[in-house]
Amino acid sequence: MYEGKKVIVVMPAYKAALTLEKTYHEIPHDWVDEVILVDDHSPDNTVEVAKAVGIKHVIRHDKNLGYGGNQKTCYTKALELGGDIVIMLHPDYQYTPMLLKAMISIIGNGLYPVVFASRILGKGALKGGMPMYKYIANRLLTLFQNIMIDQKLSEYHTGYRAFSKEALEAVKFTKCDDDFIFDNQMVLQLFWKGFEVGEVTCPTKYFDEASSINFKRSSIYGLGVLWYSVRYRLAKWGWKWDLMN
Repeated sequence: MYEGKKVIVVMPAYKAALTLEKTYHEIPHDWVDEVILVDDHSPDNTVEVAKAVGIKHVIRHDKNLGYGGNQKTCYTKALELGGDIVIMLHPDYQYTPMLLKAMISIIGNGLYPVVFASRILGKGALKGGMPMYKYIANRLLTLFQNIMIDQKLSEYHTGYRAFSKEALEAVKFTKCDDDFIFDNQMVLQLFWKGFEVGEVTCPTKYFDEASSINFKRSSIYGLGVLWYSVRYRLAKWGWKWDLMN
């Protein structure tokens, strides 16, 4: 535990067999109480690798539920196990587990209830190989969101996120979409509920084994980000939206 708080790392996995072991072994296990891996019906041996490296809580979906659907299972299980600090770490080694201590301490010491590891603070994104079109889209979408939501994050699209128990329990994550837009629906709810989000700079790696959505799905995700940001602004002006009420 950290400062008397139970720390749980959740790993939403899909075809992570080649990178899972390296990611898992870099987790600071003296700071982390439990690790949960949820496999979204991978065609490879992700589940077998997870069990072999010693992950105690391994859940496999009988069918692919999508990135958001996977996270729903992750967070539900983490709260069920009594997690006070819950961090999502992708098992594809795109994000370094070495930032876990920093993110845990920020929440554990009461500085912020939510922490994002940003690839945009500093030069981590391009240096790590993020495609230029994704970098430009990230910057434009983030600018638009900051205007619509009246916030000042450097990045809304990172997959490396830490939450306090209070933050997770305050949002309706089970009602969010099952696809990639889940992440943005989560952060909109957090801001709606008055939670502040801290950021730490994060190096990242793009390589063949790292998960990445293609141009078509990126475009669909981008349009969803624009639409839900507008809906957030409309909700602030009194338009009813169930996710925010």
